[in-house]
Amino acid sequence: MNQTDSGAVMFSKDDAVLVLEDGQVYVGEPYGARGSTCGEIVFATGMTGYQETLTDPSYDRQIVVQTFPHIGDTGVNGEDPESSKIWVAGYVVREPSPNVSNWRATGSLDDDLVANGIVGICRIDTRKLVRHLRSAGVMRAGVFSGEALVDANGRLRAIDDLLDQVKATPQMQGLSLYDEVSTKQTYTIEPCGEYEGKEPLFTVAAVDLGIKAMTPHRMAERGCRVHVVPSTITFEQLQALNPDGVFFSNGPGDPEQAEPEVELLRQVLDAGYPFFGICFGNQLLGRALGFGTYKLKFGHRGINQPVKDMTTGKIEVTAHNHGFAVDAPIGETVPSPYGDGRYGRVFVSHIDLNDDVVEGLQCVDIPAFSVQYHPEAAAGPHDASYLFDRFVDLMRSSKEETRNA
Repeated sequence: MNQTDSGAVMFSKDDAVLVLEDGQVYVGEPYGARGSTCGEIVFATGMTGYQETLTDPSYDRQIVVQTFPHIGDTGVNGEDPESSKIWVAGYVVREPSPNVSNWRATGSLDDDLVANGIVGICRIDTRKLVRHLRSAGVMRAGVFSGEALVDANGRLRAIDDLLDQVKATPQMQGLSLYDEVSTKQTYTIEPCGEYEGKEPLFTVAAVDLGIKAMTPHRMAERGCRVHVVPSTITFEQLQALNPDGVFFSNGPGDPEQAEPEVELLRQVLDAGYPFFGICFGNQLLGRALGFGTYKLKFGHRGINQPVKDMTTGKIEVTAHNHGFAVDAPIGETVPSPYGDGRYGRVFVSHIDLNDDVVEGLQCVDIPAFSVQYHPEAAAGPHDASYLFDRFVDLMRSSKEETRNA
């Protein structure tokens, strides 16, 4: 059931109710844990990979709507999570699968949501909801079920009361969230695959701003030892790791609220370390170079976004999860705005073919580049895996230049 006139909404305490900031109301059935949750409501367009989506720290404080109508068919397993927990604030699906059918499954998605305390709603018109979010833009929302639908006297709460709770939720723009999702202790991923047990070819310091587990694994597959470090690391502590390259990960929140990380990155660039950033890391490189960032109307979230590599002309189908983007000129090489061109020339290396959003930056005069999307492909296509090879090549070239100097 979907109703937009909040004054006429009918529901019982056996239902689940989704309330949008602009007053739209959707009544469905509880999915996952019962209770209440509020956050920014966004939609993800992937047809698969829901377990990777749920455990992506970049979804911190966001209610995720799955556009694919049937979710949960393959259950959950212990291999696919991208972090130690489910990070989404809430979950919205049209039809949860009544069965689990996969040889790797160890349980159902519904049970996993309950175990992690994730409040969700199902059996609403998610197509209508997503069309609304595309036209109105993403906004704050709340999902309410069970005891959260009744007041202290046992009476059903008014929609206006639920709406007040939604409007009391902080907006995503202006939030600093990377510290709350970052690791608190440094840990190390050793080379794996054909490099397992061998001395690493390169050492990478990966600053965890909400990193997904597959990302350091992709570097380890290429012979790298990866030290995943907290967002609170100082430049001196980073230097002590003696890295051949520095990586900034994806993460949640507003890049305008990440000035400490921008300053850390400028120290990295000043020291000449090869740098690679993805997603939030791309936004931070943009800000370090002196470009602005802005919030997109509804963002890019899914595993089917077409991106053009401007350096090769190649078109990639890529995995995205971002609501902010870099504001930089497309089609020209310009001096980096910060410090009167302190970091030399830079150009937009990748663009989204749906809306021309900047999807990558390439520095010409220093060894640094970044992309706005997720080349680790978890979940997602593997079209962009070459970017890890580019990073390795950048570290190799830098090492050879140092050796020959």
